[in-house]
Amino acid sequence: MANSELQIAKDKLLKNGYLDIDVDPQLDLEKEIIKLKKRKNAVILAHYYQESEIQDIADYIGDSLGLSQQAASTKADMIVFAGVHFMAETAKILSPQKKVVLPDLKAGCSLADSCPAELFKKFKEKYPDHLVVSYINCSAELKTLTDICCTSTNAVHVIQSIDKNRGIIFAPDKNLGQYLIKKTGRELILWNGACMVHEIFSHEKIVKLQIDYPNAEFIAHPECEQHILARADFIGSTTGLLNYTKRSNSKEFIVATESGILHQMQIHSPEKVFIPAPPNNTCACNDCPHMKRNTLEKLYLALKYEEPEIILSDFVLEKGRRCIDKMLEISKAAGL
Repeated sequence: MANSELQIAKDKLLKNGYLDIDVDPQLDLEKEIIKLKKRKNAVILAHYYQESEIQDIADYIGDSLGLSQQAASTKADMIVFAGVHFMAETAKILSPQKKVVLPDLKAGCSLADSCPAELFKKFKEKYPDHLVVSYINCSAELKTLTDICCTSTNAVHVIQSIDKNRGIIFAPDKNLGQYLIKKTGRELILWNGACMVHEIFSHEKIVKLQIDYPNAEFIAHPECEQHILARADFIGSTTGLLNYTKRSNSKEFIVATESGILHQMQIHSPEKVFIPAPPNNTCACNDCPHMKRNTLEKLYLALKYEEPEIILSDFVLEKGRRCIDKMLEISKAAGL
């Protein structure tokens, strides 16, 4: 491609969020991606919610923080993060010296977007003596306003590590916050945010599935609403749900989280049956439209042209890192 053509494509990127370049339909994308990855000393990360073809070509598959930590431990020069925007930001915070690219900049997150940093800053000012604990699923800007980050795996331990006389603001997920209040007995000031995927599971349809599959275990992510979690046999992070299905003696599972995880569940337990919990619409399963913006074609183009790149200021890199480091200290002390 001529330089002028590439510049036109990059100009379109500003509007579309991805490199708008035609890819030869005869091209063996998997083969080309592997070649480019080696040539550029890149590492490909895929979140569990990505399409199966992206998961299958990735170097690492997992939850957002775990992927960023794995990438940071490598000698790669470039990270291609097949996930959503806040995940790529976290990867950049943990690997500031590496180039981080996201196949589609518009692969956002309804949960992260529900808590704009400028609005949260005003909210935080109402509680000047409170510590801020933010779920890792938030923007880099929100992390600069956060004292301690947490994941769905270590959130209980993070809350329990804070002095009982200290007030806590929890952001941005109100459903995870309600779950933490129930698990820890602590009072939390909750920001009113939520994940669109985990908020639209149909209670009625899940009950019907449980009748149709009486031997199935119902497992759910703590981002789900409380009336959904009340029915669950097991509640855990995406990795926690996957690990539970591997060790459980049950042969059938109804899974209340984004349906992309079922691919890994089936790979690790091919003899078991996994049924996606249905949303409150006409779909049979619950997909995240933001996660699904990434495609194999966009992954190939991002790797080839090293765009769109995640750029963060030094202030965000430094301040955003502190709350993650604090969380990791707590997790290490808890043996997680």
